Amino acid sequence: MIEITELDSFSVDDLAEINALIPQLSGSASPLLESDLSEIVHSGATRFFVARLEGKLVGTLTLAVFRIPTGVRAWIEDVVVDGAARGFGVGEALVSRALQAARDNGALTVDLTSRPEREAANRLYLKCGFETRNTNVFRFRL
Repeated sequence: MIEITELDSFSVDDLAEINALIPQLSGSASPLLESDLSEIVHSGATRFFVARLEGKLVGTLTLAVFRIPTGVRAWIEDVVVDGAARGFGVGEALVSRALQAARDNGALTVDLTSRPEREAANRLYLKCGFETRNTNVFRFRL
């Protein structure tokens, strides 16, 4: 059974399991320090969800909720499911829980980006009801 929880505290084991997932998300990201995860978990702007399958932490998702002049918006970032746990509905359960949290916080929309080569992830987002937007994404590196 998949269990989705929002972290409001974490153990050293949680941090280790989260750090084991990071290379599957990004080859260039550094492991999280305890202070990094604490900042994410205790921020008023982010909600950090974890998925456990048979007690093992197998996925994470970060939801940012923020107010702008046109309303409350939300953004999903850094969705990762362990390769061994894919195909069991973990990603769908994480996204579903994040969408409910965004709804509960008054968000009007939830956005995310996904690289085209992440075909399974893109199918998941479409299955969850996301629509492809015809927009440009710009990035400025600092």
